[in-house]
Amino acid sequence: MASDPPQFASPASVSRSATSRGHIRLLADEMLRASLSSSGASLSSTPAATPPSYRRLPVPPTPAELLSRSRERNPRENWTRLPDDGSVSITRDSISKTKSNGNSRSKIKSENSDSSATTLSADETKARIRGLRRELERARGDVPPRPTTGLFEAACSTDLLFLIDTTGSMYPYIVAAKEQVKSIVVDIKRSFLNQAEVRVAVVSYKDHGDYPNIESLDFTPSTDQVFQFLGQLGASGGRDAPEDVLGGIFQARNLSWQQRTRCIIHIADAPPHGAGELHDLGNGADDYSVPGSEPHGLIYKPLLKELIEFNINYALLRVNSSTDRMAWAFAQVYAASSADAKLLPSNRYFGQVSCTQPEGRNSAWSGATSKKHSDLQFEEMELGTTYSQLRHLVVRTVTSSVSRTAGRMTMALSTVPTPVTTSVSRTAARMSSALSTVPKARVSDLTLIAGEEGIDGSAIKLFLEKDPPQWDTVGWFDETLVVEGFCPDMKLQSANSLNEMMSADENIKLSVAQLTIHARSKPFGEGAVRVASYARTESSTGKFVVKFFKKDGKMLAHLAEDMQIQALCKAFALEFNGLLKEEPQIDFVVTTCLQSKGDAESEGGCLSLEPFIDGEYIKYNNNSMFVKEDSPGEPDPFNQIAQAFSHFTFERSWGYFLVNDLQGVSGLLTDPSIQTRDHDRFKLADTNFHEEGFKFFFAAHKCNSICHELELKSNGEMIISGNYTFRERWPTLEPTVCCSNKLCRRIVRLASTQESEKFRGYHWCSACWPQLQSSMVSWVCEGPGPNHEFDMSRFFYESQGQLAPHRCSEHLAKDKSVSSMAVMGGSLWSKMKAEGSKESISGRSW
Repeated sequence: MASDPPQFASPASVSRSATSRGHIRLLADEMLRASLSSSGASLSSTPAATPPSYRRLPVPPTPAELLSRSRERNPRENWTRLPDDGSVSITRDSISKTKSNGNSRSKIKSENSDSSATTLSADETKARIRGLRRELERARGDVPPRPTTGLFEAACSTDLLFLIDTTGSMYPYIVAAKEQVKSIVVDIKRSFLNQAEVRVAVVSYKDHGDYPNIESLDFTPSTDQVFQFLGQLGASGGRDAPEDVLGGIFQARNLSWQQRTRCIIHIADAPPHGAGELHDLGNGADDYSVPGSEPHGLIYKPLLKELIEFNINYALLRVNSSTDRMAWAFAQVYAASSADAKLLPSNRYFGQVSCTQPEGRNSAWSGATSKKHSDLQFEEMELGTTYSQLRHLVVRTVTSSVSRTAGRMTMALSTVPTPVTTSVSRTAARMSSALSTVPKARVSDLTLIAGEEGIDGSAIKLFLEKDPPQWDTVGWFDETLVVEGFCPDMKLQSANSLNEMMSADENIKLSVAQLTIHARSKPFGEGAVRVASYARTESSTGKFVVKFFKKDGKMLAHLAEDMQIQALCKAFALEFNGLLKEEPQIDFVVTTCLQSKGDAESEGGCLSLEPFIDGEYIKYNNNSMFVKEDSPGEPDPFNQIAQAFSHFTFERSWGYFLVNDLQGVSGLLTDPSIQTRDHDRFKLADTNFHEEGFKFFFAAHKCNSICHELELKSNGEMIISGNYTFRERWPTLEPTVCCSNKLCRRIVRLASTQESEKFRGYHWCSACWPQLQSSMVSWVCEGPGPNHEFDMSRFFYESQGQLAPHRCSEHLAKDKSVSSMAVMGGSLWSKMKAEGSKESISGRSW
């Protein structure tokens, strides 16, 4: 008797103004009040990387005089500290230069010195996190149950039509189709966990003048009927070299297509009529050489377009080269509709298909998902005289077609508009009021510049950035966003961390972040739901991406749930890496969800920030049965790691979670999906199909050597039967660390991390460690008593989502609300495992 599974409960500036990139040059004392009163308005519209221009004092006051006057007249204003020689204050460029030299420090004084107005206490931080969790629950309550039940069966159920040339030379292929049709249907059903309903139809064609010219059997689930029909077909006839292919296609089009997945398997050794257009045999070999001159007057392009409109996939099983031009012509029509069209390398027209599916079809930010027929395919495959290959090629075609159908259906389910109820509007207002008072951010400008509505007002035309990012070009980042939000608070991975995070969302620890982001207003890419723009943060040399929703009513709660999902995926990766001990490690970028003051009720008012991944994106699997296939002779080692990781997440969670939709560069992944058994968990995620998502994965997954090394026992048949067997015991792992930069959080080997004596208990990856020193500045303490300086790393505080302090450690006000945060919820997972540890797991049904 198995123990019951766990039950889960539901960069260089010192300013913090909206632009804060330049440093104010000193004005005459008599102009002090005027300049301060006017600078606020001018700064709010100054481009991020361009310092404002001010008149320079012929003889500036000394630093002591300036500091004294500013405190007397404007105690809440602060000034950039002059160098000791009394020259012009440091500009952004000079600050940037000090970054490259760890021994140089700029002496500066920040703006808005009243730290109590900007720094959050521990109690305030906890209150905001509690508020976010409440808003998440309210938002989930506003979302009706998503109709996922039956999704897998509907996608896998297939209409399969054999279109066969039955002239004399095709007799062996008719026999092969007859003998293999039953095993083909059995293989298809087995491939889809015996959840698929497969209907088969047959269309036989000869040539004009033959009788009967066209014979057909409409779709039937009975393989016996198909067997008998194929047995009575006679292989005879055929006059000239071409045959009545178009008449056969016309008949196939008019049968009773019903299932979501639709495939034509065309077996032919001769082309259609139409010299120079559909074959290269010459006019003399064709009685109807002029296109459309056949007795039925059919033209191939309109005929194929009807197949495309009916979402029919087309596979041509090539017997010889006489069909090369036909295959090329047919592929052209499919490719023009954005379908995926492939010819064999042996086809003389290989490589000449225009308008083919753009590269990056599975890219994280490909626009291909918006193409109406991008999920269809035309594929030429080699059959030759190897009749035994027929079964394999048919099953392969159907499997690929089902994967594409599943993608279309899940995409349609994901893009169903979610009603933005009055409750959600109130939620947005509450979220906005929960954020501290900061200068107005221009998040919505990104959306405005990103595109414009179509003529009918229903579509958005995006103007995407085509040029490479200019990370270090002054002024290229033309939007400055002053934002607050939340990020995962992952530090040391203990033996029980993953269990607790799986038990409840409350155990995915969060912290509050306050950031200034400099972004490119023109996005460089789009997905089905969001667009992405290049970005940098104020005090880091790191490269980032900001992603924001298209105009569909999404709120901060949706981003917060995505952030929790990626945090949980990272926790899975930490354990997986510890078990596997192979390179490259699998990792997920960390996501920070943010919102600007006043934008909660507007579309595009919230965004996510995550590290930029440089390189060619590779899609390893998705949430609708796609699995990357390695090229023959060129296996991708990380592909096996990625597929085994998805399987591991299901096994490790006892069938409650499955992480898929894996995509990224060199082991660093982004935008994963998570499938949950609990329909109330991660309810806002459009890509969560619950048990149907489990079925999609296991229908495509084939266990590899890593699955076997990890002793994974689960499989797709268990999901259907309800009888589960999992690996019960896992080795104890040493604590693993993530980089202490909350905007980075790269998984690193403990021996490879760096620690600073100044910041004990923090571990830094190789990219973040140098920035601790390069960002050191000497600031004038605003505490009481004589003026004095203190050293401060601007990068460190930004890395913790905090505003830089205005006082030295001795003068910082003690936060009496600080207390150690206990782990919420306890380990329900461990308790339940302990209770059932004495029972055997085999044969348990649940």
